[in-house]
Amino acid sequence: MKLWIPSIAILLLIGGVLFFEYDDLKALDPFRVISTPPVPEPEASPPAGGFVPTSGEVSQRIERTSLESDEATPHRIGAEEVCGGADSSNFDCYEKHYVTLVDEKGIAAAFTDLKARYDGNGYVVSQCHPITHVIGREAALSFATPGEAYTQGDSFCWSGYYHGVLETFLEKVGRENLPKEIDHICDGIEGKERYSFDYYNCVHGLGHGVMAITDTELFESLAYCDFLTGDWEQKSCGSGVYMENVIVDNLNHFTKYLRPEEPLYPCTASPEKYKETCYLMQTSYVLKVNGGNFPDPFAWCRKAEEPHRATCFQSLGRDASGRTSSDAQGSKRICLMGENFFERSNCVIGAVKDFISYFHSDAQAGEFCELFGEEPELVSTCRSTATTYYAQF
Repeated sequence: MKLWIPSIAILLLIGGVLFFEYDDLKALDPFRVISTPPVPEPEASPPAGGFVPTSGEVSQRIERTSLESDEATPHRIGAEEVCGGADSSNFDCYEKHYVTLVDEKGIAAAFTDLKARYDGNGYVVSQCHPITHVIGREAALSFATPGEAYTQGDSFCWSGYYHGVLETFLEKVGRENLPKEIDHICDGIEGKERYSFDYYNCVHGLGHGVMAITDTELFESLAYCDFLTGDWEQKSCGSGVYMENVIVDNLNHFTKYLRPEEPLYPCTASPEKYKETCYLMQTSYVLKVNGGNFPDPFAWCRKAEEPHRATCFQSLGRDASGRTSSDAQGSKRICLMGENFFERSNCVIGAVKDFISYFHSDAQAGEFCELFGEEPELVSTCRSTATTYYAQF
């Protein structure tokens, strides 16, 4: 998982393609996308609903953004500038730097360095999530179990550290041993019995990891997820598989499991139990291939298989929040593109969850809900979703 993201032009920030205007186009975050964990099995008595990591989890690994500019001047570490000049947008340089930092000064020092760079380095902002994967992969080499590595982790930049940890441990297990071992890799994670966010990150990270060891063979990776005990675990693993499928398409690597002319694939060809998980990701790909034209995914979601249309529109709502940097008015305008209450309400559900996950607060979500005052039923749906979801944090 060393080759990350090739530079290509970002059409979304050119010409107002979101069909509404912002005073500051740099505020847009056009590739913040996520996958939502499924609801745990009811007999386990977990909290209602599922965690929604912010839509930034995937965005920073889809494309290098237009922030590779004057902002990409790294902070100095002591008297020596690290990854400056021609290396200021060289991922290999940052990878080497953070591997060395973890080895010589530890995990906390690596995150301190990363957070210092984040405020003034546009390239680091755009690559923060994959950099935290690097930190996690290297850190995991010093621990006997993922649980031990997780206790030393940091969720900065959408939990990439935890996903990197899983990549290393899957490599340690080896492909031939995976069927009998995969169900036990996350056993030592704190909060497993109550479906904690750490446990979700572990099982979701398995999906990213199996895609790496199968060379992005999506259906083979889902078959490895099948070895996990529990429907919640299998679908959480599947969410990592589908997310990695969208991510890897631009990492100097072609995936045969995406079709620009058929943007709902591979959801349409997936096993039934994984279809919902796939549809919860797929609008991010629709927007990726159409340059951010928001009416388009509404049309595609109308063509989705009937049992999964609501999920598709919720995925679209998540992207509405993600592509506007959780701007309330912008997200509202997108959701109101829905032709009826079903489309609009599911868009609002996806958006308000992303607001809460992004801000780790319900304040901005509440303000977002109040914007729909002209449609009281939408306000009610938005508020009830926010209340239920925020209670899990």
